[in-house]
Amino acid sequence: MYDLTMPEENGVLAAASPIARQLYKDLLAAVKPIGPFGEELKKTCIHLVRGSAFAGVHPRKEHLLVTIKAQKKIRSARICKAQQASKSRWYLDVKLTSKQDIDDELKGWLRQSYELCE
Repeated sequence: MYDLTMPEENGVLAAASPIARQLYKDLLAAVKPIGPFGEELKKTCIHLVRGSAFAGVHPRKEHLLVTIKAQKKIRSARICKAQQASKSRWYLDVKLTSKQDIDDELKGWLRQSYELCE
């Protein structure tokens, strides 16, 4: 389902900084206990999928931008962008700059998003 080795020639990750690649590995390790999922490599991002995408990972120069699916808007200083897609669907962007950003709060949001994608 997922590969924590991430080959360097892997499209969107090839252009990512070592910091962004390590954050991606840390994110995968944090999501692994939630349940089985796959990775879909896109041109500019990687979707973590369970039926449909529950997270979109956008590698940036020194960080990751993670888009999480939610049923309602979550109010948090950590969310840098919130976009309502429909009456009961939101897309929330969270910036990850260090491993400490992958905390229980983020994992809770990812778990909720994962559960929406059955």
